[in-house]
Amino acid sequence: MNILTELEQHIIIPVVVLNNAADAAPLGDALVAGGLPVAEVTFRTAAAAESIKTMAERGDILVGAGTVLTPEQVNQAVDAGARYIVSPGLSAAVVEQCRKRDVPVLPGAVTPSEIQQALELGIKTVKFFPAGTNGGASAIKALSAPFVDVSFVPTGGVSPDNLADYLAVPAVRAVGGSWMVPGKLIEAGEFDTIIDKTANAVELAHSLRSTTATEG
Repeated sequence: MNILTELEQHIIIPVVVLNNAADAAPLGDALVAGGLPVAEVTFRTAAAAESIKTMAERGDILVGAGTVLTPEQVNQAVDAGARYIVSPGLSAAVVEQCRKRDVPVLPGAVTPSEIQQALELGIKTVKFFPAGTNGGASAIKALSAPFVDVSFVPTGGVSPDNLADYLAVPAVRAVGGSWMVPGKLIEAGEFDTIIDKTANAVELAHSLRSTTATEG
C-alpha cells in the first residue's frame, strides 16, 4: 500500500503545530489511542524537525511534514523521518526535491492553472488550501469536472460542521484538520481531551464516508 492510499484510508490528517518537541510523544500516544495514527507536523515552529523525529521513531504513526516551503526543509523533514511532504503552494523546486528524496508530496493548488502545473509535474493529488476561503467543497466539485484524474486533500477551515460536504465529493481523497489537536489543548497537556476529540473525529469521518459510499 502506498502512502497516499494510507492517508486516504485514515480520511482525516491531523494538522499539528508543536511549539515544544516534548509534546510530540504524548500527542503521538493520544492520536494512536484515539484511533488516528497519522499526523502532519507543520514546519511553522523550530520544534518541527525534532517532533517529527520523535513521532517517526515510534513506528506506529504515519508522520509527514507540512508547511514545507523550500528544498532545504524537504531535506530536514525527510532526514527527521517524515514519510510525506505537504506544501501550502505549488513549488517545482519542492516537488523536484521530494522526487529526489523518493517521498510523496501534496503541493497546494486551488486554481485551474495551478492544477495544470501540478499535472505537468506529475502530481495527481493536491492540497486544496485554504479550502474555506477558496470555495470549499463546491469549488472542488467544480474543479473535478475538467480535472477528472485529480484528487484533492482540502485543508483550512475543515471542521465537523462541514466534513460531510467535503467527503460527499468523490474527488476528495482525505481532509486535513486541526480541530482534534488544537494548540491550546496540546500546550495545556490535556491529552485525554485530545483522545476523545480524535476518537469522535474518526467515528464521524468513517460514518460519513460509509454513507457516501452507500449513496454512490
